[in-house]
Amino acid sequence: MTATPPPAPRIVPSVLPADFSRFGEACQALEKAGVDRLQFDVMDGRFVPNLTFGADVIASLRSWVDIPFEAHLMIEEPDLLAPAFVQAGCELVIIHAEATRHLHRSLGVIRDAGGRAAVAINPATPVEAVANVLDLVDLVLVMTVNPGFGGQAYIATMEPKIRRMRTLIEESGRAIDLEVDGGIGPATIAGASAAGADVFIAGTALFRDPEGLEHAVSDLRRRAVEARA
Repeated sequence: MTATPPPAPRIVPSVLPADFSRFGEACQALEKAGVDRLQFDVMDGRFVPNLTFGADVIASLRSWVDIPFEAHLMIEEPDLLAPAFVQAGCELVIIHAEATRHLHRSLGVIRDAGGRAAVAINPATPVEAVANVLDLVDLVLVMTVNPGFGGQAYIATMEPKIRRMRTLIEESGRAIDLEVDGGIGPATIAGASAAGADVFIAGTALFRDPEGLEHAVSDLRRRAVEARA
């Protein structure tokens, strides 16, 4: 059987580096730059040593742009809050395999709330941890840094893990996106793309591009496409 090639690369910015005092305008600028959707990093100060924002902030931004939202929940006990992020306008909600005792049940909570469910795994977590829930997810996120802070260096040793995850996805026979998050920029996106990722979270690299957001987005997308060749 011939493996189905992954979809065209998608560039999804983390809004964490944005100016929160002009959050709506920052989201509009990213949409104008041609990103595929926006990712909101939700941190609780417990699962990760940082604290960001909740569902109310995301809901207040939903009317500013038309592109989809995804919530990356870096929180303990995600079952309690995940439905609120669906209601806030996040069509995709990502929870960590390490943050819940009953991953199968937690993913079901998202689906029951009307959202698309996704699972993330930290650098030290093997892909086998999510092998038995692939029937419940639309996306798997392989972290290429330890979660909690933006601007960290890409962990290149995650690329074999991305390849293993791509193999599991192909064996499942389901159309599951493979996302990577952490240190993605011009120097690192090719390695992640060649390993099999098709959705790329970028934060610092987008906002710091001296030629602006539009150049940053198109440059990353081009590099991801070329790496597949």
